[in-house]
Amino acid sequence: MLHNSNNRRGFTLVEILAVLVILATLAAIVLPNVVGSTERANKVSAVTQISSLSTALQRFEVDMGYFPSRLQDLVTEPKGSGKWHGPYLDSIPKDPWQNEYTYECPGKHNPKKFDISSKGPKGEGGASTIGNWVDADSNK
Repeated sequence: MLHNSNNRRGFTLVEILAVLVILATLAAIVLPNVVGSTERANKVSAVTQISSLSTALQRFEVDMGYFPSRLQDLVTEPKGSGKWHGPYLDSIPKDPWQNEYTYECPGKHNPKKFDISSKGPKGEGGASTIGNWVDADSNK
């Protein structure tokens, strides 16, 4: 004997709405933390890349006796150099926000050396600038 069971019950609209409210609340709590940690990771990455660029520039200076006028000289030999033992980098990286790093030699902040900086997450510079003269703790 087969019984056709019509006792199956679905979810009510109130139950579905309650679950949606709970999910929305959890998303509101979790998403800012995820976005914030991504931004911190990008800033740490920029500081690390600037440190790598600084090391390559110092190696260039040891070989050549001066700092290059442009970052590209770390990758390709400048004309008439003679002492160049590069490449000092495989390529010039972009910052984590896909912008070019700014290089000045002599630097405004480091007049005896150079300044390397990223304009930060918004690409506007100012308070969001990350550079080799900025205290690393202020970029966290």
